[in-house]
Amino acid sequence: ELPLPQLKDVNKDVFSKLRDVYKNFSEADAQAIKDIEKITNHDVKAVEYFLKQKFDELGLEAHKEFIHFGLTSQDINNTASPLALKEALNETFYPTVQELIDKLADGVAKVARAFYPRPVTLRTSDFKTNEYRDMKGGANFEPNEDNPMIGWRGCSRYVSDSYREAFMCELKAIKKARDEMGMKNINIMLPFVRTIDEVKQITAMMESVGLRRGLDLKLYFMAEVPVNIFMAEEFCKYCDWFSIGSNDLTQLTMGCDRDSDILGKMGYFDERNPGVKAAIKHLIKVAHKYGNHVSICGQAPSVYPEFCEFLVEQGIDCISLNPDTFIRTKKIIASAEQRVLLQAARKVNRPSCDDEDDF
Repeated sequence: ELPLPQLKDVNKDVFSKLRDVYKNFSEADAQAIKDIEKITNHDVKAVEYFLKQKFDELGLEAHKEFIHFGLTSQDINNTASPLALKEALNETFYPTVQELIDKLADGVAKVARAFYPRPVTLRTSDFKTNEYRDMKGGANFEPNEDNPMIGWRGCSRYVSDSYREAFMCELKAIKKARDEMGMKNINIMLPFVRTIDEVKQITAMMESVGLRRGLDLKLYFMAEVPVNIFMAEEFCKYCDWFSIGSNDLTQLTMGCDRDSDILGKMGYFDERNPGVKAAIKHLIKVAHKYGNHVSICGQAPSVYPEFCEFLVEQGIDCISLNPDTFIRTKKIIASAEQRVLLQAARKVNRPSCDDEDDF
């Protein structure tokens, strides 16, 4: 009711209705202000816009300019920050993430295309914390572990809150290479699998981007942790193929750091150890029982002919070799396979005890 010239045309009959705004303030009004605050990101400005709405309802639209609650510099900063964050995400972060996915998909598809339609197995990233730390800027994000070889790596990294979204980018790149670029020959291998629970989580992550294990997408597990051997029957339910990582399996079976020169020179790190061979033998037996395949990667088949022969005798399905040893090792494998076939034939043709003469 102040004698302001700008308000002289306001009908005095609405004054009581204006007073009712605060006299009859209800929980519904309070909720309306909180809903407005979700947009303004400021409680005081939310009240301002609430009152302006009331002016509209009372036919006082022309006088809303008199409702203005000033903001301090801190208020302005608090209000402006969400918008700046939104612009940063939309204009910088999300495009950069998409660029990463696109580049990774291009690289993956390039390799898969060279072998198409033959299957290509893609092992997802398995850098250890010390390897990430050595990269440019890596020390700003990676923890410092005393023994990264058995630390935060492989599947444990994928399911952690601090890395999950990065792994999702990897999965989206694989999905793009398979579906948009037509490289359906790509299969997925998970490294350093420790538990069934993390397998279930990763499978769900894969399915969330459209990567579902089936006839045209096989899921491989690296078998490099002793628990993969002890729980082979359980792990068989969640994969189609095991790839034995002989280096890690040896160091974890023998309790021997594969990077230790001292233990290496003393002969502790040796894939030919009977304990390591027993683990491999058991895995192949169980995997074949459930219809799964087994391969091996690592140096041993390329370095030790007798170890290669052992793998053939156990019925391994595939052996990974160093390029420079391929021809020599192929001959060793062929010879071992002939010997296995000959031994099997002799068993078939050998007369039973009932047919033999008693002496």
